[in-house]
Amino acid sequence: MRVTLRAFAPIAALLCLIGTAAYTQPNSKLSLPIPDQGDILERDVVIIGGGSAGTYAAIRLRQLDQSVVVIEKHERLGGHSNTYFDPVTGIPVAYGVMTFHNKSVVTDYFAHFNIPLVNEIFPTNQSENVDFTTGEPIDIKPISIPSDDPEVQTAVENYMAQLAKYPFLEDEYYHLPDPIPEDLLLPFGAFATKYRIDAIVPLIAGYTLGFGDPLAQTTLYMLKTFSRQIILGIQRGTLTYTSHNNNELYQAAEKELGSDVLYQSTVIGAQRGLNETDDSRYILAQTPSGQKFIRAKKILVTIPPTRENLVPFDLDKTEEAIFTQFSGTYYWTSVIRNIYHTGSAPAIQNRAFGTPYNLPILPGVYGMLNTRVPGLNWVLYGSSTFMSNEEVKRNLVDSLLRVRHANVTITEPEIVGFASHSPYEVVVPVEAIKAGFYRNLHALQGHRGTYYTGAALTAHESHLIWGFTEKLLFDHFV
Repeated sequence: MRVTLRAFAPIAALLCLIGTAAYTQPNSKLSLPIPDQGDILERDVVIIGGGSAGTYAAIRLRQLDQSVVVIEKHERLGGHSNTYFDPVTGIPVAYGVMTFHNKSVVTDYFAHFNIPLVNEIFPTNQSENVDFTTGEPIDIKPISIPSDDPEVQTAVENYMAQLAKYPFLEDEYYHLPDPIPEDLLLPFGAFATKYRIDAIVPLIAGYTLGFGDPLAQTTLYMLKTFSRQIILGIQRGTLTYTSHNNNELYQAAEKELGSDVLYQSTVIGAQRGLNETDDSRYILAQTPSGQKFIRAKKILVTIPPTRENLVPFDLDKTEEAIFTQFSGTYYWTSVIRNIYHTGSAPAIQNRAFGTPYNLPILPGVYGMLNTRVPGLNWVLYGSSTFMSNEEVKRNLVDSLLRVRHANVTITEPEIVGFASHSPYEVVVPVEAIKAGFYRNLHALQGHRGTYYTGAALTAHESHLIWGFTEKLLFDHFV
């Protein structure tokens, strides 16, 4: 569920219970004290996370006559779908996921809520280039596809030829052959040189924002994301909200799910079966109204399955061996008010002097887009390493103040919308991929009554995430 600049191309230790005297301990093997029956919320499935995958799963499971409860740490559903509503005009300004491929899993989902979509072609070359480390403009030939440039045409043909060699990359799952082709394990920079796709590397980098250094990223992940479907979407257009409100889907889902969502809530403990024959899973959640105990037949984890996120689930050795291998990149999105004191400017892309392909230096701003509201700009920021939100905000503002553009005076900007999409691209090392990581990950589905979905198991595309989730539900839940 990618967030891209179309102009240039996700607690502690187990349990600190309050008032534990109210709980009983029916079995000494339990790590959670189970309350009386009347104090337990009973569901078929407890879903961890109310982002793209979690919301889709909740809606579909209810359609399939399964009872659910969603535990969501934020005050809303939607994950990477962010919208700022301008208080003066009331116009919605999307600064998160806003486009979708024309697939039945997408159109069926939106049709369920009677939400209209429209096909739009987003320009790929209407931007100017500035080195945000110095603020100086940089003269670089724009890239678009289709293109009249023979180098770009050749690069696209070469790239499509490589994609054609690996049709399994279009699957929702990582269905990887054994052995895995060595080219897929190359750093993407080496792959680009080997197959002469240099002319479109900046374009590919623009569609994989949030991946850290794209040249160092493993080719498998780059090809999985910048797919044949993406190229067709650039050329033919993609679906987007007619209303321009990219929270519309999740607002409709919130209304339908009602009290089956626990907002501003986190898992603080879990008991996933006493033994192999026990099909009860217990979750202890901290909610704004206090602790809530949930018993479910199955647990569906839709948040990034990193070791840090899964601490409350008391992982066993099998799970530890898999989830400790994941690491993520870092990505932020924001809406900025009053950057331009005088004049106006087109979209500005961060392109650096002296770097390969003039790609931006990270951590740093990726670029800045105009929005439908004059005076509001959409700004994206990325890093390969952890940064606090406050550090990102400081660096973001400092970078914008350095920009020099003809006939424009830039003043102290105000950040009016801000969201972290970290960890973003969750990956494993090449040696883990070669050793069958994704085969072992898929084999973990159902272990201790727990299942997993989300971008870490497929790619940052809504149709892939929803398609993966759909298949998982029909394979294991109904």
